[in-house]
Amino acid sequence: MELKTLIVDTLRKEVVPAMGCTEPVAVALACAKARELLIFDELNEVNIYVSPNIYKNGMCVGIPNTGEVGLEIAAALGIVGGKSERDLSILEGLTIQEIRSAKKLLEQEKVHIGMKDSLDKIHVEVYLKADSGTVEVVIRERHNQFVSIKIDGHEILDIYGEKAEEDRKEQTIYDHGIQDILLQIEELPYDQISFLLEGLHMNERVAWAALDQDMGMGVGSGLYQSIKSGILSDDLMNQAMMLTAAGADARMSGFSMPVMSSNGSGNNGLTTILPIAAYRNKFQVSEEKLVKALAMSHIVNGYIKYYIGRLSALCGCGVASSTGAAVAIAWLMGANPQQIDGVIKNMIANISGMICDGAKVGCALKLATAASTAIQSAILALGNKVVPARNGIVAETAEETIKNLGRLGQDGMGSTDRVILKIMNEMQAAL
Repeated sequence: MELKTLIVDTLRKEVVPAMGCTEPVAVALACAKARELLIFDELNEVNIYVSPNIYKNGMCVGIPNTGEVGLEIAAALGIVGGKSERDLSILEGLTIQEIRSAKKLLEQEKVHIGMKDSLDKIHVEVYLKADSGTVEVVIRERHNQFVSIKIDGHEILDIYGEKAEEDRKEQTIYDHGIQDILLQIEELPYDQISFLLEGLHMNERVAWAALDQDMGMGVGSGLYQSIKSGILSDDLMNQAMMLTAAGADARMSGFSMPVMSSNGSGNNGLTTILPIAAYRNKFQVSEEKLVKALAMSHIVNGYIKYYIGRLSALCGCGVASSTGAAVAIAWLMGANPQQIDGVIKNMIANISGMICDGAKVGCALKLATAASTAIQSAILALGNKVVPARNGIVAETAEETIKNLGRLGQDGMGSTDRVILKIMNEMQAAL
């Protein structure tokens, strides 16, 4: 497949609206699909098993329109009112009555969540039992990818069994070098990627709603007040921090507006997009350059997450999404290929140690840090101030540095993820 076509296809697949944190959304989606496949009068029970990373990210995050947190209420909403065709926006448009019914279902103790001992980062199994039969639904690898469905024990979907060997080896965009990809993005016709502007407007609306209403921890609104009072300057770095943090304030508290996700994560979408929105607000940028910058940011985010995993012990917003934003902003400022390579090295040298301890309102602090580091790394690289090769995990090229980061996240931090989850569980049990 031609690289330009691969880029556009990847963007259309990976840049989609999402309502609520995508880990609870995946659970709601699987539950909705299970309910849709079986006609019944009486629901007996629903048993749900999720991978540790899904469990971690769903434990403390707000669920839109409910005033509650956690996977249980998301699952109940999927069962009661979810429509699987809504995909990652499945929690959008639920009625007050459906929310009440979901809470009643939890009171009846018919919904049970357990953690599956799985190496998969994204894994959701739903076993629905009713008076008329049973349904089993499995989501794996992607938050909205159904891989197995069984009705009364009969397999009606098995994508691994159906896939031919050549399909499994299908070329991805991440087989190409970063500079090759960026050069192709520069040449893309505007109308092929103009849809990316919707995500910028969508995420900016969410951020400004949080700035007006002081949601979540109020990190964004706190920075906003400091800028208005003159304590902080109204510069690019602080604007990027403010907008990106505000987006997380809204989303992590369960605000009922969708965001544009990137590579399966709403917070990734916020961090991939909003620093670029801040740049656009401070400096004049043509719409065509803005769209191409957004495309670069999304693709670099996906490139890094291809190596560290869609979910990880590393904070994807910190090490992947903000690196995408940094590359895009450096490109808007006129960076050459060598300087863009340096942007990626600076980011990974600086922020690679940021852990993911689940989705929660405190993520706004991490997104603020990631956004400010993106600006810092871009500015330094433009001045040819770049971390040298063999300095820690920084290698000769950006690609090799990303692969080293992947080894750190995939091979080196498995025990870190387990310890994080153990600490979180112990604190929840103490409540």
